[in-house]
Amino acid sequence: MSERGALLEVEKVSAGYGDVDIVTDVSLRVEDGEIVTLIGPNGAGKSTLLKAIVGLVAVRRGRVSFAGRDLAGLSASRVARLGISYVPQGQNVFPSLTVAENLEMGAYLATGPLEPALAEVLARFPVLAERRRQRAGSLSGGERQMVAIGMALMLRPRLLILDEPSAGLAPAVVHVLFEKIKEVNRLGIAVLMVEQNAREALSFSHRGYLLVTGRNRLEGPGPALAADPEVRTLFLGG
Repeated sequence: MSERGALLEVEKVSAGYGDVDIVTDVSLRVEDGEIVTLIGPNGAGKSTLLKAIVGLVAVRRGRVSFAGRDLAGLSASRVARLGISYVPQGQNVFPSLTVAENLEMGAYLATGPLEPALAEVLARFPVLAERRRQRAGSLSGGERQMVAIGMALMLRPRLLILDEPSAGLAPAVVHVLFEKIKEVNRLGIAVLMVEQNAREALSFSHRGYLLVTGRNRLEGPGPALAADPEVRTLFLGG
């Protein structure tokens, strides 16, 4: 399924916890500058797959490569240094720290000065600039998610991986957040995300994958996948 030159290539990967494989022989790719959305029912293994890509869950079989480099055996911090930033679902900010302090924490692996990256993030998210001295725990859910994404951008990644970025947000807030994700992508940063708001996410994704019971089920251009009768019936509700 992978193609030569893809930024991220996941080839027949199996991973899980204990003695149980949660994902089995899963393959996907993300080309440079793409938005790719992974959908599927709860328990399909989507989050486990993301964790396997970034080094938080061991890959038992198969291969994950980034910019042509095999990621096998690399720690999560080493994967981040290579240019992959990961935003987990929920509990992804430090509520007792200010917005600015959270953003600085996002750059904990950076070797250069923080101010240029901080200025870029605050320019990209004006609401965070307005609230930079406010504690993250006092922000709305959408604002906290912007802080989490801002933290990930502090390392100036080539690939941003998001696990359910819109979880628990009101529809109007989801739309604003998705616009921000599209803005980030227009900067040249590739995006791989897991999303339950599948219809809207697929509408602006270059490609999408449907994962069912830990295995690849369907792949295609985002809008085409959203229109697929099987996806509409089994996942989008008609």
